[in-house]
This record gives sequence, C-alpha cells and structure tokens, in this order.
Amino acid sequence: MSEKFEFEIEFFESLLRKDTKNIEVIEILGELYTRSRRYKEGLKLDRKLVKLRPENPTAHYNLACSYALLERRAEAVQSLKDAIGKGYNDFKWMIQDQDLKGLHNYANFKKILEEHKIQT
Repeated sequence: MSEKFEFEIEFFESLLRKDTKNIEVIEILGELYTRSRRYKEGLKLDRKLVKLRPENPTAHYNLACSYALLERRAEAVQSLKDAIGKGYNDFKWMIQDQDLKGLHNYANFKKILEEHKIQT
C-alpha cells in the first residue's frame, strides 16, 4: 500500500465499517484505493456504488475505469456504455482519462467514440 494514503485509507475504512452504505465514504475510499493502485479493492467499491446508485452515470463511469485498470476491457466498455446511456457525456475527459488508457486501442472502445463522433 502506498504510505502516502495509508492514514486516509484506514480512516475511511473505519467509517465504512460503521456505515456500509455511506455513498460519500465509498466514493472517497474508492478513489484512494485507485490512487494507491489497489484496483481490486476499488473495483469492489465501484460495484457497490453502482448497486446503491444504479442511475448515476458517474458511478458507472468509475466502474468502467476500475475494469480498465484491471485490464477487463469488455466489462469496461460495457460500463462506459451504461454510463453514457444514463447521461455521461464528458467524452473529452474520457479520451484523456489515464484510467482508460488501456482501452485506447481496443476496437469496442473506438466504436463508442465513433458512434458519438469523438475525435482522438
């Protein structure tokens, strides 16, 4: 674990143990896990967020990022499609987001960009 985030992670993990459905804590802890390269733990929280907030496009987008970081490209693309279907439209960020870098040469990701007329 990155020592840079160790205190924060332990703090938010303790908060999550007290309230397992606290969306704000889940979001913060998920981000900390990702920044610490604890991608599997981040994925678990992103899945939980999607269950708690199924209509939230950002929750689906973050789930896509977690899948992409774990090189699960098909699931990442499906989650991106879900995010877009629920209103996510920051395609400029989608192209720049380093979490999705592993998808840039993936045909199904390129297809999403083409469908929405996004230039890379």
